[in-house]
Amino acid sequence: MVDKNAKNNQPRILVVDDDPDMLALLKVWLEKDGLDVTTVGSGPEALSRLSMLRPNVVITDLFMDEMDGMALLSEIHRGNPLMPVIMLSGQAQIPDAIKATHLGTAAFLTKPVDQQVLIKEIRRNLGATTAEEGNEANSFGSDLIYRSQLMSDLMEQAQMIADGDITVFISGETGTGKEVLAKAIHESSPRKDKPFIGVNCGAIPEQLLESELFGHEKGAFTGANTKHTGLFQAANEGTLFLDEIGDMPLGLQVKLLRVLQDFEVRPVGSVKSIPINVRIISATHNNLDESVKLGDFREDLYYRLNVVPLQMPALRERREDIAALADHLLDKMAIRRGEKKKRFAPEAMEYLTSAPWPGNVRQLGNVIELCATLTKSDIIPVSMAKRALRDEPGEIQTLKDAKNTFERNYLISVLKLTNGHVANAAKIAGRNRTEFYKLLTQHSLDAAEFRQSKAGSGS
Repeated sequence: MVDKNAKNNQPRILVVDDDPDMLALLKVWLEKDGLDVTTVGSGPEALSRLSMLRPNVVITDLFMDEMDGMALLSEIHRGNPLMPVIMLSGQAQIPDAIKATHLGTAAFLTKPVDQQVLIKEIRRNLGATTAEEGNEANSFGSDLIYRSQLMSDLMEQAQMIADGDITVFISGETGTGKEVLAKAIHESSPRKDKPFIGVNCGAIPEQLLESELFGHEKGAFTGANTKHTGLFQAANEGTLFLDEIGDMPLGLQVKLLRVLQDFEVRPVGSVKSIPINVRIISATHNNLDESVKLGDFREDLYYRLNVVPLQMPALRERREDIAALADHLLDKMAIRRGEKKKRFAPEAMEYLTSAPWPGNVRQLGNVIELCATLTKSDIIPVSMAKRALRDEPGEIQTLKDAKNTFERNYLISVLKLTNGHVANAAKIAGRNRTEFYKLLTQHSLDAAEFRQSKAGSGS
């Protein structure tokens, strides 16, 4: 006797292809493996059936009339960015595969597809992990300390999308730990043994950022005495983290969009494009929806980056995590200093838990460092917590400090770009050599160090 409810418990698979013979073959294969299969002949039909069927996995052909697989993938992820989509193609080129994986396909398989390989990919995306894989998953984001449900939900989402190449966009206030989350995603991905490279798009002057990202040829501009490999090439086969992407100038946004569309970069001064294979994770503290409306950020680039959005909550939104974070930070300090671990008095912890924390986790770390350093006993009293929080300025700098920080970062960037050549660096900065040397002295910078570092790297 057949159990009428058995089919209801089977994983649901939606197969999309405009080849009836392929649909029939896949249906036979998958139903034999115990899956509940629905087949449709076009992308629009798949979208119309999606909400009713609520499949666990979608399998689609890449090249179809009306709507191709890439467009279908984008539409599916617009409504549900975590839906696993397996792409099949008999005539795709390598750039098609790279583009599909960055748009969020769970797997890209070539036709004629191997039955067992397809079944394995489906089962993997249905969450059928071994005990060993399960143990590895439990270590995800070990540097992110939390107890709150808010963070638990976020980490679950991040873990689900880590094992792939889908482009991720992390929003959240300054100091919430966006880069820590980006690293956790990288370290749980197949790219974990390749480079993770981060760049703050708001900390590098516009005229240098293009070269920093895409590289430049020798002689591309005044001061370009050597060829420079950009960060996209340096991160090849790994992950590139574009922090504060909202501060990127509009002119560079156009060039970045082209790189994300074609998956190749053209160094400044070069006539040749170089293929790249990089996973992109971007982040910002800005409201990019508002920036798009104001015309400060390109809408097409925003949608290209915002494939899977993750929101890092502010510390004040997860106060139940503060005690665990404080304990973890005190642990690390005690180990680093080789001394007995200190702890907060109950009143001190209550005070920290109720504080506003405009600088988020970064500010909390500074406060705890200050408390542990200045407290001679094993117990940190509430008076010390109040003093440390009052002395810690959070993320707000004076105008003078902000200008000094920018000036020093600018000088470092120019010296890197010119291989420590002071005359060329001074030209780029629009200063004479005497003035430029004074600036270097003022910021305790030695041009010779930049020449040595370049020589040592062999670049």
